[in-house]
Amino acid sequence: MAKSKIIVLIHGNFVNNLTWTAWKSYYENKGYLVYTPANPGHGGDPAELRAKVHPDLVKTGFTDIVNNIVELIKTLPEKPLVIGHSMAGMAALKLTELGEAAAAVSIDGAPPKNVFPPFQTLKTVIGAFGFFSFKPYFMGSRKWYDYAFFNTTPDTEKAAAFDKFAIPESFKVNRQLVLNPFANIDFKKPHVPILFIGGGSDHIFPPTLTKKIAGSYKDPNSRVDLKIFEGKSHFICGEPGWENVADYILDWYESL
Repeated sequence: MAKSKIIVLIHGNFVNNLTWTAWKSYYENKGYLVYTPANPGHGGDPAELRAKVHPDLVKTGFTDIVNNIVELIKTLPEKPLVIGHSMAGMAALKLTELGEAAAAVSIDGAPPKNVFPPFQTLKTVIGAFGFFSFKPYFMGSRKWYDYAFFNTTPDTEKAAAFDKFAIPESFKVNRQLVLNPFANIDFKKPHVPILFIGGGSDHIFPPTLTKKIAGSYKDPNSRVDLKIFEGKSHFICGEPGWENVADYILDWYESL
């Protein structure tokens, strides 16, 4: 297949596009044109966003995030390699279904509406749906991030990671993932190659879920690959050794 030289990196929930800063430089140094858009209502300095929430945050749902990326892709000269982390892993699958990607990578990706998550997932993120909250958005505590994101990050680096990346999140994004039919995936539809990457120690989306989503695709002529990085958490794209993950993705893509 002809290889696009454009990559779109999509950030997941509870963080923003600054988590991709190192990846952007890394891939640009390898000759790619790289875009790292902020999802609607998520742009800005994390410390400032924690102090004063972006006015568009609570309006933002999963459909808005996908449509925002579609609008970006429509401006590009060719369809890109789409890489999404966490919630955006599911966004990458939806963009694939919509025919907007040259290939797609879901890293520690959220499940589609039609794949039921394990209890581990529900236990970790139930608060982020806001079903029992009087607040207009979710803001995880240091303790929550240490468990959900940074559980394999060295203790001496956890506080700095929180300060650098943690931001408030829209309840609407998570609710649409479990309630809106747009968040279903047609697993029988032919598609471009998809790579699933999971962290073996991910507390939000454990590797059993990553394997379940990958195994749900049914078209025999469409490529689906899977790689589990043992000992990696949900912060797989930011913790030490992220270059190994970035290299694995590029090697996979360039070998297609």
